[in-house]
Amino acid sequence: MLLRTRDLFLIHETFQETIQGEGYWTGSVCDFIRLYGCPVKCHFCDSSYSSGGSHIQYTRRTLEDLVSELKSSMVVISGGEPFVNKQLSLLVDELLVHNKRVHIETSGAFWQEIPPRVWVTVSPKEYVSPKYPVDERMWQRANEIKIVISDGSEVDFYKDKLSECSLIFLQPEWGNPNSLQLTLGLLRENPQYRLSLQTHKYIGVS
Repeated sequence: MLLRTRDLFLIHETFQETIQGEGYWTGSVCDFIRLYGCPVKCHFCDSSYSSGGSHIQYTRRTLEDLVSELKSSMVVISGGEPFVNKQLSLLVDELLVHNKRVHIETSGAFWQEIPPRVWVTVSPKEYVSPKYPVDERMWQRANEIKIVISDGSEVDFYKDKLSECSLIFLQPEWGNPNSLQLTLGLLRENPQYRLSLQTHKYIGVS
């Protein structure tokens, strides 16, 4: 198949040779491609989409441009919400052609078919934005689930679904002074889950 390397993508920002700070791959060197756009509006969003992102600047980039700047073997596609981008599969396929290990971070509220070898992190946000529940197929597709802990009720909210994934991470909401202790308490009650910290923020990298 001829890949359309001149197609334009709306890009929020990119980072090269940074560190994955969250979840199972914490500490791994990677590049980030942040796609533009997200309707979910999480109040704790660290990508400035808490109000929908209408004020966020973006650039139009080609696949050729995006691939040419890559420096790491692992590439994380995030946002925003990557799965609202209809060109997501085109980007994924191009990265795989270049032998990159592709990861996608998503709220899970939207669905597209992507290759099984792509690592998918689902961070559900229905308890924050009830209009955006996780697509049922995402619970089975997810390689890891990452739940941001704000008030401690989040685990009970998703309890019936969490058994569908073997890797569950609880992550304190950044900037919430109570969330770390709440998260530690939940981990003591649920020792099968693991702690995720936003390590990149602690060490001061993008």
